[in-house]
Amino acid sequence: MSFTLPKKRKLKKVVSIIFVLYIINGLALYLFQESLLFRPSVLAQDYKYAFSHPFEELFLKTEDGETINAIHFKKENPKGVVIHFHGNRGNIDEWGQKSKLFLDRGYDVFVMDYRSYGKSTGVITETSFYSDALLCYNYVKSIYSENKITVYGRSLGTGFATYVASKNKPKQLVLESPYYEIADPAQHRIIIYPAKLFLNFELPTYKYIKNVISPITIIHGTDDYIIPYESAKKLYNIIPKDLKTFITIKDAKHSDLFKFDSYVKAIDALLL
Repeated sequence: MSFTLPKKRKLKKVVSIIFVLYIINGLALYLFQESLLFRPSVLAQDYKYAFSHPFEELFLKTEDGETINAIHFKKENPKGVVIHFHGNRGNIDEWGQKSKLFLDRGYDVFVMDYRSYGKSTGVITETSFYSDALLCYNYVKSIYSENKITVYGRSLGTGFATYVASKNKPKQLVLESPYYEIADPAQHRIIIYPAKLFLNFELPTYKYIKNVISPITIIHGTDDYIIPYESAKKLYNIIPKDLKTFITIKDAKHSDLFKFDSYVKAIDALLL
C-alpha cells in the first residue's frame, strides 16, 4: 500500500529544502567572497619582467612591513605620467603590457600590484588597499608635479584611484568601468542574496568622489555584465557638474572597450 503525503506537507518539505540550500549557498558566498572579488596571480620573487618599453622595477615598503611591487615605465621627454590602478585579475606582468595604450601617447606609466598580487606581499584588507594606493601616489608625486599626474582606475582599481584623487590634486581622474560601491557588481551577480549584508568589503567610491577637486572622466560600456552601466551613472550623478564628463561606449562589455573607436578617441582627447 502506497502512502502519499498531503499536498501541504509536500509543499512544506520542498520549501524547507529550498531554504536550507539558500542558507548553505549564502554561507559559501560569505566565506569565499574574497576569492570571488579578487583574482590575483602570484609571481615568484625572482621573476624577471620583460617589457618592450624601458622600465624600472620598484619595491615600496608599507608602514606595516609589507612590500608593494610596481613597474615604472619611462619615456624620453614625457608629457606626464599615468598612475594605473588595475582590475581584479592577474598581476602587473599582464597589466604592464597594457600600459602601451598610455606610452604610445607620450606618457610615463606607473602601475602597482595590490597585496597578494604578483610579487606584492601581505593580506588583502580594505584599509591596505587605500593606504598602499596612497603610498604609490606619494612616490610618484615625489618625482612629478601634480599637474602632470593622471590617475587612471580600471574596474576594481577605480575605487583606489578615486580615493587617492580625493586626497590630492592630480591633473585629472579617469575611471574606466567604475562602481558606485562594490555591492553594486556583487548584487548584479548574486541576484537572490542581499549583497550588502554578505560583504566584508564596502569600497564606497561614492564617498570619496565627492571630495575630488580635479576633472573627472568616466568611461563605461553599455553592455558591461560585470559592473552595471547604471552603477557608473549613479556615481556620475553625484559629481559636481563643472568637474565631470561621462563617455558611453555603445555595445561595449567590461573588457573590450579598447576595441571601439569611441574609446580610443576618448583616450586620445584625455592624453593630448
